[in-house]
Amino acid sequence: MSAAAPRRWLVAGDLNGFFGLVVDNLSILGFISAALIGIFGFPAEVIYTRMFPGTAFGVLVGNLIYTFMARRLAAKSGRDDVTAMPLGLDAPTSIGMALLVLGPAFVGFKQQGMDEQAAALATWQLGMASLVVMGVLKFVLSFAGDTVTRLIPRAGLLGSIAGVALVLMGFLPLIETLRSPMVGFITLGLLLYVLIAKGRLPVKLPGVFLAFVFGTVLYYGFGALGLGAPGFAWPEPSPLRFVLPWPSLGFIDGLAYTKPYLPLLLPFGLLMVVGGINVSESARAAGDDYRTRDILLAEAFSTLVAGFCGGVAQTTPYIGQPAYKHMGARSGYTLLTGLFIGLGGILGIVSGLVQWLPLAVLAPIIVYVALDITTQAFQATPSKHATAMVFGFLPSVAYMLAIKTGNPGWIAPDHHAQLMNALDGHGLPELAVIVTLGNGFIMTSMIWTSAVAAMVDGHLRRASVFLLAGAALSLFGIIHSVDPRGGIYLPWALEGLQRTIALQFIGAYVGLAVLLGLLSLQRNAVPAEPQA
Repeated sequence: MSAAAPRRWLVAGDLNGFFGLVVDNLSILGFISAALIGIFGFPAEVIYTRMFPGTAFGVLVGNLIYTFMARRLAAKSGRDDVTAMPLGLDAPTSIGMALLVLGPAFVGFKQQGMDEQAAALATWQLGMASLVVMGVLKFVLSFAGDTVTRLIPRAGLLGSIAGVALVLMGFLPLIETLRSPMVGFITLGLLLYVLIAKGRLPVKLPGVFLAFVFGTVLYYGFGALGLGAPGFAWPEPSPLRFVLPWPSLGFIDGLAYTKPYLPLLLPFGLLMVVGGINVSESARAAGDDYRTRDILLAEAFSTLVAGFCGGVAQTTPYIGQPAYKHMGARSGYTLLTGLFIGLGGILGIVSGLVQWLPLAVLAPIIVYVALDITTQAFQATPSKHATAMVFGFLPSVAYMLAIKTGNPGWIAPDHHAQLMNALDGHGLPELAVIVTLGNGFIMTSMIWTSAVAAMVDGHLRRASVFLLAGAALSLFGIIHSVDPRGGIYLPWALEGLQRTIALQFIGAYVGLAVLLGLLSLQRNAVPAEPQA
């Protein structure tokens, strides 16, 4: 009996898959750099020579692992149609890292007296440490992911990230889109036509790529004609630079900086574990039975590698594995993507490409992603939990307001006397409430949505447990931190108005938990829905 023919490394469909996966990763890297440089004034050299090589290397490692897993599954099953799990930079958390962690941290370091270069390096170390923290969390939860999904309802998990998507990923990039409206609005409209309305185009090209190219041509075309937005400038070409992402202990120096951002980082890691479980189920439904734990461990490992090597954005398996399968992609597309992004990051090719991607073109793509994430959250959860999810959006609004007011520290101890004299008899100071509500907003959204969803389902005692968890998290500032920077603390270290606000929020959670516990003693406290 003759030996089986060796499986090909590349098939025609792999080129389609490679093209789509590369565009996804480049758009996220482009937005990170454009947002940090354009919005926060971050030094470009630190992004391109320190942050990007390690970030791209994580994509290389993860895609190599997924390529190997696909070929192993194909050999084990004897099938030639096994498609590798696509891996890349996670859009919501990568954008969140840029807008909510790295950018504000850079501004904060400069306000503390650091010069620009020192502040940029400290921010880079914070980014490295953040990835290590999230990678460790993902590694631990890889062994308990199913338990997490059983304890927290889908509305709580998806609703929390949907709030971030709509309010922060949707609204803030929309502002950037409309800063150059002749380019941004047209690009956004084209995306909505192709991806939402499913409109036809005269050429057969992927919608995101076409919007990429069309918007970029508009941006530089209008700029060359003098019709561009004020401040238009051609990017200065940078030489290719070979930067090998060696493992570094720089993340150790950044660990201390992560303390105020833990309420953001921990949910980011948790959501990727849940997402990994969902995409594994999606691939299984499409016919490729990957072991969920292996998918999660590979994701955690690639994130840790990126963090150790200077990366600042975590990797994740993408939900679109069945779509890549329909394209005819097998295992070659992840291999090609990993090599292109990884080696391109090391050689400076990726940095050279993203420098030419204007924020006015990238921002509309992020707006579309935000709309898509929010829509999917509603589609994937029971309709009776819709109001619970919308309720969970509100802490994200508070955080956005805090960003736009400069997070002014209205509850700092030295403002206590001033604020107490300014009380209007209607309760706590308004801006203090906004800052407190916004701190830890992702975990707050998760708790609020989960508690209300449990109420709707008639599980009042479970809702009480979620609320008591909120009280415990508030006690240490993991949510509703009264530290102006959002840091965690020991409760007995608080004083003055900070202590008053903290006790008020903790008491609110405990009081409602007790009330629901008492209401649960009634018979049929929440009437069952009539059968359709």
